[in-house]
Amino acid sequence: MVAQPVSLDTPEFSIAAPANRVPVSDYPAHMMEIPPSRMFLIRDALKAYKTKYGADAATYDASQGDGGASLPGVPREILERALQLQIEHGSAYDQPFGTVQFRKAAAENYWQLDAASGWTGDNIVFTQGGRDGLQKAYSAMIALGAKEVGSVLVVSRVPWISYHWGPYALGLNVLLAPGDPAEGWRFTPEGIRATAEFAKREGRKIAGLVITSPDNPTGRTIPMSEQIELTKVALAAGYPYVLLDWIYHWVTDSGHNNINELLQAFTPEERDRLIILDGLTKSLGASNVRSAHLLAGKKVVSHIVSQASHAVVPSYFGQAVAIAAYEMGFEKAAASIIEPTKESRRILREALAASNLPHIMGDGYYAFIDCSEAIAAAGYSDSEALLTHLGENHGLAVVPGIYFSQAGANWIRFSYAQSPAKTEGAVKRLFEGLAALKK
Repeated sequence: MVAQPVSLDTPEFSIAAPANRVPVSDYPAHMMEIPPSRMFLIRDALKAYKTKYGADAATYDASQGDGGASLPGVPREILERALQLQIEHGSAYDQPFGTVQFRKAAAENYWQLDAASGWTGDNIVFTQGGRDGLQKAYSAMIALGAKEVGSVLVVSRVPWISYHWGPYALGLNVLLAPGDPAEGWRFTPEGIRATAEFAKREGRKIAGLVITSPDNPTGRTIPMSEQIELTKVALAAGYPYVLLDWIYHWVTDSGHNNINELLQAFTPEERDRLIILDGLTKSLGASNVRSAHLLAGKKVVSHIVSQASHAVVPSYFGQAVAIAAYEMGFEKAAASIIEPTKESRRILREALAASNLPHIMGDGYYAFIDCSEAIAAAGYSDSEALLTHLGENHGLAVVPGIYFSQAGANWIRFSYAQSPAKTEGAVKRLFEGLAALKK
């Protein structure tokens, strides 16, 4: 029997079954307005310094994490190879997961996925940069895990700014886990369990947990064995998904993470609850190339692909840059970022060790420095005022810890993603600026 359509003179829902339609909810009417970046304050402070000391006065930007701006960025030969790949590939739409070519290069050349892990290129989805990858991961957590907006995403006590607002925009509440500054606010098994119990008491489901190593903003690095332990604790405590953000893992003293070690520590069922983010933003200084990818279980991949087919279908050039770098051998491709960052890290680590400043410093791009003494001496309320002082009077830009969370109110994030000479100059200005407040 042929179904009879609704009259063409009558409005008709595109989703026929009432049970499948989005229910009415006014939660967007009650959300906070998501604030724009406050990085303009940093630019204004450095501008004021140049106005005071002359347009040619040297300034030091230890605020940003863009290796494409402060370090050489993507090598020319990789960009040229990527352009050739783009010309050969053409400009037609690709699949929502990217291309088979990218999946193959990522699985075989880059990750060298072991067959014993059970994961292949089919577990990889290309995304338009790290933020796009995170938003897609959050969407999957909501749809497949918590199955409701208003659930919670658990992050560290002092998280990257976009961990606050990216999930919130999708309808997730962000929950800061317990953390001790003496331990770099690191996750603990007890804290992960306590956070799950807290969410339950609040009547909120958990969508997932985010573990970042090396961390932004603290620079804290978590050994693989500890990442595995924390992930197992979270899964056992009922967290539907654990997202491991490894965007900085190549820019370390100890070398990149071994994904096979991670995957083989879990059962096939547990692996399906893992999501790994990686990309070229930090390791290759490729911020504006917008090249990242997710590795996840087939169910998560299927969800992301189906959603992306109606939203952001990835462009090819970012894939081409990654393919060219993976085929070259990534350690060689990224050497122009990795090596100066390591040397700058050594310079800053030695300077901080010789000072009396409490600090956190693992790997990645950042150190997190406790400036409580200088802030108190100046009568400042938090580290935002310290940003202004250092910028306007000493030509040094840093990121106030208060921008990340209240727990970091007296701290600053100091980026050493610079040439060693720049880092030396920035360190000198930091100590001069702090000393000036204590006189």
